[in-house]
Amino acid sequence: MEWQPDEHGLQQVLQLLKDSQSPNTATQRAVQQKLEQLNQFPDFNNYLIFVLTRLKTEDEPTRSLSGLILKNNVKAHYQNFPQAVADFIKQECLNNIGDPSPLIRATIGILITTIASKGELQTWPELLPQLCNLLNSEDYNTCEGSFGALQKICEDSSELLDSDALNRPLNIMIPKFLQFFKHCSPKIRSHAIACVNQFIISRAQALMDNIDTFIESLFALAGDEDSEVRKNVCRALVMLLEVRIDRLIPHMHSIIQYMLQRTQDPDENVALEACEFWLTLAEQPICKEVLSGHLVQLIPILVNGMKYSEIDIILLKGDVEEDEAVPDSEQDIKPRFHKSRTVTLQHEGGEGEEGEDIDEDDDDDDDTLSDWNLRKCSAAALDVLANVFRDELLPHLLPLLKGLLFHPDWVIKESGILVLGAIAEGCMQCMVPYLPELIPHLIQCLCDKKALVRSIACWTLSRYAHWVVSQPPDSYLKPLMTELLKRILDGNKRVQEAACSAFATLEEEACTELVPYLSFILDTLVFAFGKYQHKNLLILYDAIGTLADSVGHHLNQPEYIQKLMPPLIQKWNELKDEDKDLFPLLECLSSVATALQSGFLPYCEPVYQRCVTLVQKTLAQAMMYNQHPDQYEAPDKDFMIVALDLLSGLAEGLGGHVEQLVARSNIMTLLFQCMQDTMPEVRQSSFALLGDLTKACFLHVKPCIAEFMPILGINLNPEFISVCNNATWAIGEISMQMGKADRKQEVDCRGAEMQPYVGLVLNHLVEIINRPNTPKTLLENTAITIGRLGYVCPQEVAPMLQQFIRPWCTSLRNIRDNEEKDSAFRGICVMIGVNPGGVVQDFIFFCDAVASWVNPKDDLRDMFYKILHGFKDQVGEDNWQQFSEQFPPLLKERLSACYGV
Repeated sequence: MEWQPDEHGLQQVLQLLKDSQSPNTATQRAVQQKLEQLNQFPDFNNYLIFVLTRLKTEDEPTRSLSGLILKNNVKAHYQNFPQAVADFIKQECLNNIGDPSPLIRATIGILITTIASKGELQTWPELLPQLCNLLNSEDYNTCEGSFGALQKICEDSSELLDSDALNRPLNIMIPKFLQFFKHCSPKIRSHAIACVNQFIISRAQALMDNIDTFIESLFALAGDEDSEVRKNVCRALVMLLEVRIDRLIPHMHSIIQYMLQRTQDPDENVALEACEFWLTLAEQPICKEVLSGHLVQLIPILVNGMKYSEIDIILLKGDVEEDEAVPDSEQDIKPRFHKSRTVTLQHEGGEGEEGEDIDEDDDDDDDTLSDWNLRKCSAAALDVLANVFRDELLPHLLPLLKGLLFHPDWVIKESGILVLGAIAEGCMQCMVPYLPELIPHLIQCLCDKKALVRSIACWTLSRYAHWVVSQPPDSYLKPLMTELLKRILDGNKRVQEAACSAFATLEEEACTELVPYLSFILDTLVFAFGKYQHKNLLILYDAIGTLADSVGHHLNQPEYIQKLMPPLIQKWNELKDEDKDLFPLLECLSSVATALQSGFLPYCEPVYQRCVTLVQKTLAQAMMYNQHPDQYEAPDKDFMIVALDLLSGLAEGLGGHVEQLVARSNIMTLLFQCMQDTMPEVRQSSFALLGDLTKACFLHVKPCIAEFMPILGINLNPEFISVCNNATWAIGEISMQMGKADRKQEVDCRGAEMQPYVGLVLNHLVEIINRPNTPKTLLENTAITIGRLGYVCPQEVAPMLQQFIRPWCTSLRNIRDNEEKDSAFRGICVMIGVNPGGVVQDFIFFCDAVASWVNPKDDLRDMFYKILHGFKDQVGEDNWQQFSEQFPPLLKERLSACYGV
């Protein structure tokens, strides 16, 4: 007997569905409780499917809602459905996939894919064959409904469909889908392409076997009048460009012509898909060759796409000039992610470089329209193409730029300023002659009456900050800074945000050039504290932190501390331990503490205590959660990470002064737990703090070394680059301190204390320094630590010299003279003394590394001198002559001038 509903039960379910559409929150709560009660009855789900598929007298929204509640039940507890209920639901879905209502068909499709993704594809063997069969139905609704369901299954279970688990159904499905590319209904054509598109990126074998048919079928649809079809064709071509460019190359000219048309499609969704093509093409090695002839058409199209659309301007409230008094709505504030501390070294010719393993977050101009749109995609495409074509791009752009930048219509003028910012990185060299005229114009645009022009001018100027700073300060830096500081106090929130971000970029470029203006800068930033709404306050912290990083100890003046610290500490006292706004504030204070050094002493105790408390609370919560995951929530470990990083900043800024704080707290015990946390970012920050505490107050670290060293050894795993990097650095700092402790006792037993631990770490370090593709930051820190270990324990490390000397020398030749480089090179010299044979084969690399020193200390210079002359005497004059013939001229000069060889 087929299941039939009980009339009274059916009325109850219908009433519930009606109530759940009520806007009243009390009614909503009652509905939730009722749902939970009804879910106790095994056949409640039968009623839900019955309303969806059979109760055609009810209105569609109610029927659809019934299906969506059922979908949630399937998601939550399908495994508990009695077999009869599950079978009835599956049967009803397949029998009604051709419902006349598009809404009901779509709901049934969602239900089918939800059941399928609960592991039911394996236990519902008739599903795919039946859906594929129904595609042949004469009835449009049945065909469309089945295709809709198949498209959802392809989206949700693409990997499973291409596996042996199901006996590779794609071998039948893909050829089947391809037949429907010619179907008379645009909706069906669109489904068919969307289904096949799911398998391009994963290079499903069944698709690769039919790739030529697929590409021909796409070309046949090039002129399709339906925008959804055109969108899916563009999407397919963009993905094929990534995975099967070999198949597109023969047709590249016509594909480019097609994409130029589609990038101007009247439907913005199609234009956006097509615009992605240029972004993807720019990453392909053949880009320059295939595209250079088309730039003359492409550039004006991209530039045209960079204008705000009317809808953008409405969404951005482009006509609202003053909104600074309007509080931010909480959903406007994007979650911020704290970037954990990574230890890097200073390079020749510039500031310390960011490690390449850390993603640079590139700030786009209009972040709040965070959905990707044609304007952003066009700007991104122009940016990457500028990096590919460099000078060749300008002839196509310059004639356009003049007209845009001085245009009376603000929307066009604004897009011109965005163009100028987008090409800044790629075309910088060839833009230089125009900048003396352009920068003053952009600075003028900072006072434009339209807020959206002021905000984009901030962004574009920040992209040229490097050039501005390279000129005499009075020419551009001073006027730019003056205007930007006024914009930080703008009446429009978007302008405040853009100005703050741009100012942070300017600070990074200008560094100590800003010192003469510090008083003026601090007055502005502190005034903004009282003015800003929630979201921009978070960006203001960043601008203050960056200022501290940029001017360093110059900030340590009583008058500056008096201006800056009171508002920061006031915020610090206002925020609760659970408040995520602590993240940017802690980051900011970490930079300020490092810059102020002893100037931070009056504020350090409460800040230190709170950080320790945050770490302790998070660890306790994590422990509760691990023991009873059903009763406790998992903690947000970012609180602990940010706190550890601020403690690092304190240790670095206060140096020896941090000792009393550490003595009065249980930080070493907490650190022992953090170093073993499952989350890599927690370990990364722990090792940074361990290194900083080792430098600042080793007497508290020393008793823990026996416990800490094995953990450090385990974390020398380059899978987690930043963790490995910081662990490596900490080991180097520890070995130097252990060496110092030893040297106080006895000259000869220098390495006695460190010796037991060398075996735990040395092999890992040698392996890392020899790995291909290791990021530069990690290589440098590994080389420094090997050198330091060798300095303290030469007998243990020197025997391996031959295994690491060559990569060791090449990774340290670009590092500036500094303490770390000094100790590492002393180590190498001591090891060469113990095992001179280890360096013989790679001696030219050693010579090159020695020549990279600008001013070594006298005793280190003597060590170099002895080794170079010792080697020369060993091989004899003739052999040395032959050997030194291989040197590049510059190296020869440096060595003969500095060391007389």
